[in-house]
Amino acid sequence: MAERSFKAEVERLKAGEGEVFEGEGILAVTKALLQSGVAYVGGYQGSPISHLMDVFADASELMAGLGVHFESSASEATAAAMLAASVNYPLRGAVAWKSVVGTNVASDALSNVASGGVTGGALIIVGEDYGEGSSIMQERTHAFAMKSQMWLIDPRPSLPLLVDMVEHGFALSEASNTPVMLELRVRACHMTGSFIARDNRRPPLTVAEAAQSPHRDTSRIVLPPANFQHEVEKIEKRWPAGIKYVQDHKLNEHFGTTHDDIGIIVQGGLFNSLNRALELIGLSDAYGNAALPVYVLNVAYPLIPDEVQAFCAGKSAVLIVEEGQPEFIEHELNTLVRRADLNTRIAGKDMLPRSGEYTADVIRQGVAKFLRAHAPSRAPEELPAPAPALPASAVPQRPAGFCTGCPERPIFSAMKLVQKEIGELHVSADIGCHLFSILPPFHIGNTTMGYGLGTAGASAFKPEGKRAVAIMGDGGFWHNGLTSGIGNAVFNQDDNLTIIVDNGYSAATGGQDILSSKATTPQRSTNNPIEKAARGVGITWAKTRTRTYDVAGMRDAIHDALTSPEKGPKVLVAQSECQLNRQRRIKPQIAKAIKSGQRVVRERFGVDPDTCTGDHSCIRLSGCPSLTIRANPDPLRQDPVAHVENSCVGCGVCGEVSHAAVLCPSFYKAQIISNPNRADRIRQRLRGWVIGALQRRAARKLAARAF
Repeated sequence: MAERSFKAEVERLKAGEGEVFEGEGILAVTKALLQSGVAYVGGYQGSPISHLMDVFADASELMAGLGVHFESSASEATAAAMLAASVNYPLRGAVAWKSVVGTNVASDALSNVASGGVTGGALIIVGEDYGEGSSIMQERTHAFAMKSQMWLIDPRPSLPLLVDMVEHGFALSEASNTPVMLELRVRACHMTGSFIARDNRRPPLTVAEAAQSPHRDTSRIVLPPANFQHEVEKIEKRWPAGIKYVQDHKLNEHFGTTHDDIGIIVQGGLFNSLNRALELIGLSDAYGNAALPVYVLNVAYPLIPDEVQAFCAGKSAVLIVEEGQPEFIEHELNTLVRRADLNTRIAGKDMLPRSGEYTADVIRQGVAKFLRAHAPSRAPEELPAPAPALPASAVPQRPAGFCTGCPERPIFSAMKLVQKEIGELHVSADIGCHLFSILPPFHIGNTTMGYGLGTAGASAFKPEGKRAVAIMGDGGFWHNGLTSGIGNAVFNQDDNLTIIVDNGYSAATGGQDILSSKATTPQRSTNNPIEKAARGVGITWAKTRTRTYDVAGMRDAIHDALTSPEKGPKVLVAQSECQLNRQRRIKPQIAKAIKSGQRVVRERFGVDPDTCTGDHSCIRLSGCPSLTIRANPDPLRQDPVAHVENSCVGCGVCGEVSHAAVLCPSFYKAQIISNPNRADRIRQRLRGWVIGALQRRAARKLAARAF
C-alpha cells in the first residue's frame, strides 16, 4: 500500500498522437518510456523517485497490454542486473532508484554492464538526492558516471525536455552501445506541466520473444581477454559515438545573447535556479531571455569539446555553476580550454560555495561576485549584509521523529527499560524509520552503515557478558539484511541480538508492499514470515512478538534475548502495522461508515490532570507527538501536567509505557461512539446518573467537613 495512489493519473498515459498531456514530472517520464518502445522496466523505491515506482506499479496493467515487463525489484542491485537483457538483444530497458546510495548498491551490476556494453538502449533513472530534502550522505552520481564511463543526462526541468531526453537517452545508448544515466532532482520529479503526446509504442521485440531465440556474444562477457578490450572500446569507439550523437542532436542548449565577453555554463538541472538568480539581478526574465550567454549542459557527462571551445572562444571569463564537490565539470572545462589554447578564465568554486545546495539566492550571490570581478559595469549594487542570524536557542528544535501511534516507538521504550536494568547497550542502527531512535527522547543507536546492514554493523563486537544489539527493518531485511546480516551472523556465530521491526511495509520509502506484508496481491507473493526466513539460514533462537504496543512484553522479550545462556545469533521479530499506512487504510473506511449511519467505536487516551504529578516520565519514555503538556489546573501545583491531544490514534503505548515502567496511574482510555444505538444511549445516561450521584455525595461530605 503505497503512500499515494496514481490509479486515476495513469489513465492519462493512454494519450495518443497530438493530445496535450498534463501532469507531474514522474508521469511525464513514464509516458516517455511508453512512447519510446521500452520492453522492460524495474527499480527500487526511494526518494525522490519513490512515486515513479508507484506510477510504474499502478500502470502495470497498461504496460502489460503493450508487452512491457514490469518488476518491482528486491534491491537496486536486482534492478541493475535486469539491464542484462539489453546486452545481447535489441531490447530497450529502464530501471530506477534513489541515488547515491542506490547506485552504490547497484555498482557491481552497473560496472559489468558498462564494461560489456549494450545492444538495446539501457536507461538508468536515478533520483539525484543532493541538497533539498535529502536524507542521505551528500554525494553525486557524476563520479560514478565518470568512473564507469556511462553518459549522464541532467535535464533542464521542463516536461517537454524531460520527455525528449528519455527518448534521446535510449537512442544515445544504442548509438554508443553504452548505458545512460538520467538524473532527476526532487523538483523535476514533482513539477507539473504539459507537452504534446505521441502514441505509445509496443516494443519491436518483447522480453518473452527474446527468450524464445537465445543469443550470446562472448565478447560482451566481462572475462579475460574481452574485459581488457572493453576499456579500449569505451574510449576509441563508444566515447566518440556518444559525443557525436549529443552534438548532432543538439542535446545541450543555449540561452541568452549570442556574443559577449563573459558567459555562464550550468548543469541542466540547475538552470531554473540560475535563471531565477539572473532575474533577481535584472539579467533575465521568467522565460530565460538572459542578457548574457548561457550554455546548458543537459548532458553533464561527457562534455562536448567542440561546443565548449566554441562557447568559451572570445570570452575573458566563464562561470561554471556546478552543485556539489569535487568540481568535476570545472576541472574538465579548464583542461578543454587549455588544450584549445584559449585564454578564457574558468570561474567556479572561487565564486560559489564548494558544498551545499545551490538555491536561487546562493547562485545570485555567486553571479554577483563573478560580475564584480569580470564585468563590473553590469554588476548589481553590493548586496546588503544578511540580517544577524537568530541564536539557536531562539528557534524551537524540531528533530525528525516517529509518527503518532508508530509501532516502533514502544520497542525503544522497552529497550530503555531494559537498559535501566542491565546497563547501556551498543546498538547498531539501520536505514529506516527506526533510525529516529538515535534522537530524543530515546538516544538509542551508535552507528548506521547502510540499508539492511544493521546486523553486519554489529558483527565486530564479540562482547563478554553483554551482547550488542542490531536494529533492522523488514524492508532492510529483504533488501540486503537476510544474507549480509543474518546469514553472516550465523556463519560467524556472532553472539548478538537482532531486532527486526516488521511493520508490514517498506515504510521508510513510502509504504510499498514487501515479501512479509499481510496484503494479498495477484501480482506478488506476500505473507512470507521473517522468522521462517531467518530460521532457514540457520538461526535457532528466534521469536516473534505480534504486538509491539505491549511494552512490558517487548521489555521481557528483549531481556530474555540478552540474558539467554544460548550462544549464537538471536532474532526477535517485532510486529505491528505501520500506523501511518493503517490510518490511510482505515480512515476512509471509518468516514464512509459514519456517513452511512453505521455505529463506529474509536478509542483514544487521555491524562487525568488531577492524578498527574507533572514529572513527565511518560514523555521521556514515549515521545509521542500527541503526548504534550499543559498548565496544571491545580493552583497549588506549579509543574505543568501531561496532556494527550486530539491527534491521538488510540494505540495505547503511552499507557503501556506508564504501566511497564511502574509510573503514575493517570492515563485513561475513552471510547468515542459515532451513531450510537439505543443501548449506547441508555448506558451513557446510566453512567452519567451514577457519576453525578457520586459527585453529589462527595460534595455533601466536603461541605459537612467544612462546618
